[in-house]
Formats: sequence, structure tokens, C-alpha cells
Amino acid sequence: MTHRKFSLSRRSLIKAGGAVAAASLVGGLSAPAIARNRPIKIGFVTPKTGPLAIFAEPDEFVLNQFRSQLANGLEINGTAHPVEFIVKDSQSSSNRASSVAQELIFEDEVDIITATSTPDTTNPVADQAELNGVPCITNDTPWQPHFFGRQGDPETGFDYTFHFFWGLEDIISVFTGIWDAVDTNKVVGALWPNDPDGNAWGDPKLGFPPVMSERGYQLVDTGRFQSMTDDFSSQISAFKSAGVEIVTGVVIPPDFTTFWTQAAQQGFKPKVVNVAKASEFPQAMAALGDRADGLSVEVWWSPHHPFASSFTGQNSAQLAADYESATGRPWTMPLGFKHSLFEVAIDALGRTEDLDDPDSIASAIRKTSLETIVGPIDFSSGPVPNIAKTPLVGGQWRLENGAPVLDLVENRDHTNIPLTADVRPIT
Repeated sequence: MTHRKFSLSRRSLIKAGGAVAAASLVGGLSAPAIARNRPIKIGFVTPKTGPLAIFAEPDEFVLNQFRSQLANGLEINGTAHPVEFIVKDSQSSSNRASSVAQELIFEDEVDIITATSTPDTTNPVADQAELNGVPCITNDTPWQPHFFGRQGDPETGFDYTFHFFWGLEDIISVFTGIWDAVDTNKVVGALWPNDPDGNAWGDPKLGFPPVMSERGYQLVDTGRFQSMTDDFSSQISAFKSAGVEIVTGVVIPPDFTTFWTQAAQQGFKPKVVNVAKASEFPQAMAALGDRADGLSVEVWWSPHHPFASSFTGQNSAQLAADYESATGRPWTMPLGFKHSLFEVAIDALGRTEDLDDPDSIASAIRKTSLETIVGPIDFSSGPVPNIAKTPLVGGQWRLENGAPVLDLVENRDHTNIPLTADVRPIT
């Protein structure tokens, strides 16, 4: 699929406007002066409401950090430009994400657009940006659902859209590393919903199934389910019948709460449960009470990660502590990635040769080689064009004075990120 077939993009309108201005000058007519210190507009699409809203909790803290630091503007080619962040709520809907991305492009006329928080947000936003020739940076979606979910071609990639996060190969390695550390029968039940993440994770070629088979694990896959379901009895029954001792998946918090509550009611007691999305947040774990103890999850960022911000100079532990002090809430993984998203955007804008040329901004993003709060970001490193990978380790929840605490328990792919505990089975 190519987006180039659409001729009436914002980029084509900008080009047409430039041509008219040039013609006016040639004809001897005066053109309006353009202020060299015009504002820079950064669009940001995020699920502030809906079932994915838990991903957006750190938004205001991070935005306020950048607004404060940029109060005197961002210097580009010797001129300080005011910076404006324009935030749009996707309402946890792909259609809404696409619609507000169009608003940012055509009504707000942003210079760059950013988005995070699962393919439901990042994919439609990036599609609109690519279609209309607007530079775009996204994260917090495994790179395969983001790139291949948008029909990306590994030979050419995209022109205006850039993404950084880990991939399915990384989470498979982390999850199987946790499974290998527990004595089980190697029978795994999968909770994969009918959404871009679930379909990618369950893909028979690119997802979990082939690797699980290679590593000696038996898969019990009951098929895709619709998010926000209220009954997991059929999945639980199938898992019990097959002797499942490991449960994995990628499930929104409300669905996992339903599943895990019903599992207790129906006497299903696996030894390992690592479910992405739902198990990533201390708030969701706190709601489970004692049932949170021993649940495991992939960890994209934590206070233990040995990285620092290129923008504020804070290390990971300091960023987490500042967030907790300012908000009274526990740190969450999206905190580091929201911060890094704007680190990369500001760094690229600062290196842009011509702020009024989207190609110049895209070129600056493409040349990014930056040490960030989530690790090094280099879009030339692959695995496909315009994608940079970030490190992934594994964690496990325990309760401390009744509050969930996330230990790091698996790091075989990134030993520079220290472990804080050993893997243990759910008891």
C-alpha cells in the first residue's frame, strides 16, 4: 500500500502556497513578512479517556516538565522559538485517533505530531501523518504491530513516520526466560484479543506460536476475543482441561481483572501469569489485592534502568522519584516513554535546518542518535527503516505493606539493566 496516491495532502497545499508566493515575488508584488521566531506547534495524541486511559496518567507531569524547561523557547539556527504542545484525546478509539490527528494537521497546522499508547493510537495517527506529509514520532507499541500493521515495506519504510519501542522477538525472549525459571509442564494458555496487538502476538509466523514450539512449549489458543468482555469461562475451562500452568497474553486492565477474578472463582491456579498491558501498571495491580502477588510482566522502563534524560539530565530513579513526589502516585512504565517521546522530538527540531519544510524536519528525525531516559535512540539501526529498538527486561510483582512493588527478575538480553530479585512461582 502506498500513501502517495493521495494528491491533496497538507504537504501539497504547503507546496502550492510556496509556489504562489514565489510567483508573486517574481511579478513584483510584495509578500507578507514571516516572523523568524514563529511558534513551534507539537501535536500529541493520547488516550486520556476510555479503557486505555491508564497509559495517559503521566501525560500532564511530562508535558509540564517540557513546558517549564522550554519557557524561553527552543533555539533553532540561532533563533528562539516559542513551543506549543497541542494535546488531543483519542478516547481509546482508533477512529477518534485518526480524526484528531487530522485536526492537528489541518486545523492546528502542527509542525510535528506525536503519539503513544498501543497500536490503537499510534497506527492511525502515523497513517494520517504519512498521508499528509507531516513528520511524526511515536512509541509504546511493539514495532511489528506498528510497522506491519500499517502495511510497511521493509525495503522502503515510510517517509515521515518514525517509531521506537521493543519488538515481539524481545517480549517472547523475556516471557520464555521467566517461564524457563519456573518448574512447569510447559503448557501455555494464550489470551490474545481481536485487536492489532492480539492479532500480531498470535500470528502463526511472526508472533509467539512458532517460537514457543521451537522452545518446547505447548500452546493452548482458544481464539481471539473481543475486548471489554465480561465472561472468560470458556477460556478458563479450556485452560483447565489442557492442564495449563502458564498464562500469557496482551490484555487491557479491565479484561484481565475480569479473567483473573473468574479464574479464582473457578479454581484455576496457574504457576506463571504474564499478561502485557494489564500487568504493567501498579494501579491495576493494587486493585487485585493479594491476587497481584507473583504476576509477571515485561518491563520497558523502571527506576532501575541505567539511563538519563538528554533534556533534563535526570536519571531514571530521579525521574520516577520526582513524579511520585509531584503527583502522589507510583511511577509507571509510560512515564519514561512519554518523556523520551518529547526528548526525541525536541532534539530533532533543534537540529532542523528549515523549520518551515516538513522534509527538513523528517530528515533531522531520521538522523537522530540520542541517549534518552529509555536508552539510545538511533533510527538508522533498524530492524526496518525509521524504527529504533529499546531494551526490554522482565519483572514480577510482590506486595510490600499491601502495595504492589515491581522487581526486575529477567535480563538475559540486557544485562546492563540490573536484576532486583529472582523469579518465583505464583503461590
